[in-house]
Amino acid sequence: MSETPDFPALIASRICHDLISPIGAIGNGVELLTMEQGGTARPEFALIAASVANANARIRLFRIAFGAATGDQRIARNEVLSILTDLGHAGRVTHAWTSQGDLARREVRLVFLLLLCLESVLPYGGRVEVIQSGTFWTISAEAQRTRIDPGLWALLTEPDAVAPVEAGQVHFALVGRDLARLGRTLHAEIGPTFLRLRV
Repeated sequence: MSETPDFPALIASRICHDLISPIGAIGNGVELLTMEQGGTARPEFALIAASVANANARIRLFRIAFGAATGDQRIARNEVLSILTDLGHAGRVTHAWTSQGDLARREVRLVFLLLLCLESVLPYGGRVEVIQSGTFWTISAEAQRTRIDPGLWALLTEPDAVAPVEAGQVHFALVGRDLARLGRTLHAEIGPTFLRLRV
């Protein structure tokens, strides 16, 4: 029996798919304008180029984190590294990723949702490291300061937990769904300057 279509995820995939091309075209246009100026970017062009790169990286991240993923879909490790590298250039959080070969898209979606959760508690920036070891993932974050909302984090580790979730926190609500689909449990260690998740 086939799975019931995940319509919210399909909608997210469609939106991200349709936005990637025009954003890429804007980036290409800025590059052409820069070339016409002799290869030296004017400050306003540099600002547009940085914003386009950030938007492109975020959309690629969202397409995986919120988009549809069937059981047998794979994603190349190089694609994951490209997304995280581009995010690091545009934001305050840097990422290190260790894994082998192509990856199950469903697993990467779960890890990306957890990365968004960690990003939410690192408003002043920090470093995140992802390590795949066999069938397990360890995601660690370090920063000088973190901002933890206990109610939201309870959604990740306590199946019966209930907490109000705003649009900017929806990733917290989706982690439980993906944990159940993959038959996994999340273990979390939370300190004043670090978080360590194992799944």
